[in-house]
Amino acid sequence: MTTIEGQDRVLATAQQIVKSLNINTKATEDMILILSSFDNRLSNITDLMEGGAGDRFVSAEKIILRHDSGLGEPSSRSSSPWEESSTEAAEYLEAVDTIIQLTEDLNIQSDADSEIMDRAENALQLAMSRLEDEFLHILIRNTVPLDIDRLYGSIRKGSFSFPSNGIEIGDDFESYREDEDGGSGSGYHHERGPSLGGDVFVDLIHPEAIKELKAIADRMIRSGYEKECCQVYSNVRRDVLNECLSILGVERLSIEEVQKIEWKILDEKMKKWIQAIKIVVKVLLFGEKRLCEQVFSESELIKEISFVETTKGCVMQLLNFGEAVAIGQRSSEKLFRILDMYDAVADVFPDFEFLFTYESGELVCNEVKVVLTGLGEAAIGTFIEFENAVKGENSKRALLGGEIHPVTRYVMNYIKLLVDYSDSLNTLLPNTQEHDPISKELDDIDSGDTLSPISCRLLSLITTLEANLDEKSKLYDDIALGYIFLMNNILYIVQKVKNSELRNLLGDRWIRKHRGQIRQWHTSYLRAAWGKALLCLKDEGGIGGGSSSASKLILKEKFKNFNACFEDIYRVQSLWKVPDDQLREELRISISEKVLPAYRAEAYCFEQHKKKRYIKTVVNRVWAEGVALKSCYELLDLVLVF
Repeated sequence: MTTIEGQDRVLATAQQIVKSLNINTKATEDMILILSSFDNRLSNITDLMEGGAGDRFVSAEKIILRHDSGLGEPSSRSSSPWEESSTEAAEYLEAVDTIIQLTEDLNIQSDADSEIMDRAENALQLAMSRLEDEFLHILIRNTVPLDIDRLYGSIRKGSFSFPSNGIEIGDDFESYREDEDGGSGSGYHHERGPSLGGDVFVDLIHPEAIKELKAIADRMIRSGYEKECCQVYSNVRRDVLNECLSILGVERLSIEEVQKIEWKILDEKMKKWIQAIKIVVKVLLFGEKRLCEQVFSESELIKEISFVETTKGCVMQLLNFGEAVAIGQRSSEKLFRILDMYDAVADVFPDFEFLFTYESGELVCNEVKVVLTGLGEAAIGTFIEFENAVKGENSKRALLGGEIHPVTRYVMNYIKLLVDYSDSLNTLLPNTQEHDPISKELDDIDSGDTLSPISCRLLSLITTLEANLDEKSKLYDDIALGYIFLMNNILYIVQKVKNSELRNLLGDRWIRKHRGQIRQWHTSYLRAAWGKALLCLKDEGGIGGGSSSASKLILKEKFKNFNACFEDIYRVQSLWKVPDDQLREELRISISEKVLPAYRAEAYCFEQHKKKRYIKTVVNRVWAEGVALKSCYELLDLVLVF
């Protein structure tokens, strides 16, 4: 409609007003003159009101003002359309849409336009304040607390239980023990924790509330109030995630506080952290991402900013603990838990990259990289500390009975566990075979391929341990006991290799070589332990067939000396230890085969000259069950002649 047409309509309207008021001609002319002198403001208002838009604006304004805390009747002040009914809420949102549309369509060309815009913006500001409050209340009312029992019920738990120990290698290995069955008793047990399946999902908020939240968010974003909407959302959801961390057992601790925690307590916190980071990333953050995408679907930028602002506090709290562990004091008992943490972060790192894609999320991903690198460096540093501890272990006290040394148990169970982390350690360790202890061992490995970094290091550790044990065997004054010590310890090493993934690393050739070495020590033991006794029975010729009194005396002296040696062997070896049933039986058989024929041959000759004056039968009662080498009487089941 043109300006002239608008003016004609205004004049016609004025004339109608004068006529209806029955005013005189002079007044009519004055009224027409006044109205015709108006500028274009009235014309624009008329244009705006055309088609019922004016009525819709007024109605929308009334609805918004009715629910504003500063206007309206006392009984209806601060009333919430969402608390009244779904119809009221829909009506309120429709009113907001009307005002928004007006502010978008109105072309300000005059003061009259500005006045209308001021009214519309004032109504819109009141509406946005109301929507912000409603957004907050809906978020709070519909938040779903983390149901930890239900969550754990959705997690597929793996059987990651391995033998481990809970002490650090030091001067005293006596505190390290294995169960009698040689198995994985409670003395050393390492749990790597549950494994999350990809289908784990929890509701973070009641689904029916998402539609309401989206409706409000759409209008606040459209009106330019996205910052306020994002801030309300982030504040509420941030608190929810912090509460989830508390439920998962993750405390807010400074780096200094973490480093002061004693190991047993820290170990528990590390286990909870490993579990928490899996749940937080794979369940909670993905859930939060979905929620942001649903609520803020109108704006990619606001969706990403809201997600980052909501989650970065929770993520940084987790990362701070990881950083504190990474820079903490290194000790061997921490290695497996640090590797668990490293694996956990490495596992969820691709998820972080997927979740935090925009520039605002790069900082989070960079922090995750820093912690992952730090944990990797801590793991390698701790591994090197362990290597150095094995190389530097030089205890000079010989163990009674030649039993398995605690350092042997410790190192082999430690190595057995390390194999389960081969993938991670191969990634972290430098690829080198420059370890001197393994150069002479490489020929004993079945595979001709280049050894992996972890293979080189474990072979080096075992070789170092063997050299250490060889030195310890020399601490025994009794050479025979030194051989018992070597047999016990090397057999333990061989069994650990044979019954674990180490066998794939070292191969059957390595096992055969070490079993051959045990057989050599077996032979050396027989010679050292029984050589003197057998020498007493040595046939010096001319005695067996004679009947002279001198021959009888010589033969009798032989038995006397043999029995004295036998008694001495019994007294000493009854305290020796042979834990392995099979090795114990093999020793029993080989001793019998070596001693009995010599003894019985001489006893037969003696019987030809004189009846037995005294017969003592010894019952075999210890070797069948005991761990000790125990009595040679029982071992041989001899008939001794005095």
